[in-house]
Amino acid sequence: MGLQERQSLLLMPLLLLVQCGAGLESIGYAPQLSSATLLGRLTQSTFTLEQPLSQFENVSLSDPDPIWLVVAHSNATQNFAAPQKVEDIHAPASFDHNGYYLTLRTSRVHYQGGQSGSQLRILRVGNDTKCSMKSLGCNSPLPGAGPYRVKFLAMSTKGPVAETEWSEEIYLQQAQTFPGAPGSRSKSTVVIIVFSSILLAVFLALLISASCWNTPVSSPEEQVHMRQYHTHHMDNLRAEQSS
Repeated sequence: MGLQERQSLLLMPLLLLVQCGAGLESIGYAPQLSSATLLGRLTQSTFTLEQPLSQFENVSLSDPDPIWLVVAHSNATQNFAAPQKVEDIHAPASFDHNGYYLTLRTSRVHYQGGQSGSQLRILRVGNDTKCSMKSLGCNSPLPGAGPYRVKFLAMSTKGPVAETEWSEEIYLQQAQTFPGAPGSRSKSTVVIIVFSSILLAVFLALLISASCWNTPVSSPEEQVHMRQYHTHHMDNLRAEQSS
């Protein structure tokens, strides 16, 4: 075997990789959070995206071909490799290990633009609490505050066809933490708590005293006791009668 033939054999795998990479069309669109004012636009385990309307109309896809949403940790986007077949697609159960997974499978028919109607066109990521994280395409709640980045990937029976750009970093809401130990509170807060406790104790004491000294209402069979009152004009009247 000549030197030229050896070089051709060595370069052949590299040429195949270049051809495969060149076949993945890049779409100049980056997913973004919904601009609408929504309750739950960002929560502790979900976020809401705008649908990529009209972004796949000129891509070499058939209508049944799937379009996936790739969810990745922000620091794992460089490690993402587009799956070549369905068996290579990662479920959310491998998120911690691989740094990314695919979810929200649909077709470009659902992303067509120019449709009339007042329905809000959004995608809520992490909204399914009932699916198994091991199942393909499960839209399970996100495990932490992030940051996350997402992009859309279109595939055919032959492999990946087109992909969008990565989104900006997405941060979820974080749970508010409250100081648990008195030492972590300010002096004014401690004074207010102590003063409130004293007032509550005094109020409870008065309430108990009032209930103990309350005279019960007598029934018709009970003997009613009346108090005798002395007034000034009665004493004057007695003095005049005795004189």
